[in-house]
Amino acid sequence: MNRPDLASTSPSPSGTPSASTASPPPPALSSPVGSFAIHIPGVPDAELEPEPLDPAQIVSGDPVVTGKVLWESPDGKQIRGIWQITPGVVTDTEVNELFVVVSGRATIEVEDGPALEVGPGDACVLREGDRTRWTVHETLRKAYHISL
Repeated sequence: MNRPDLASTSPSPSGTPSASTASPPPPALSSPVGSFAIHIPGVPDAELEPEPLDPAQIVSGDPVVTGKVLWESPDGKQIRGIWQITPGVVTDTEVNELFVVVSGRATIEVEDGPALEVGPGDACVLREGDRTRWTVHETLRKAYHISL
């Protein structure tokens, strides 16, 4: 896997962070570092690998799931990657996850909780044990961070 580019920030004269065009070598993502941003070229159209759904999760349609793990902590408890699902309706039991929608649209109904309408640029947090029903209106691609 190619190492992602690092976009560092440094304080501007006003004291607020500003983007720097000179990037130091990226840190090893498996070690703790200070604040940083990672640029991952091609996220919107990256090649993903099949991740078969359990047929019991499919409520309607013929959704197809693909994904790619970009980083995993040495202990396997932190995972970052890209995930995609085509239109349809599926159920899931969630883990602690933060994701940002890159493209597509879906409604995520949390049992005994809210219905979340998500689309490009939306950030969403799902909690471990949440039982959800995903109605995917347009193929949804997200960049995620999972904490196990």
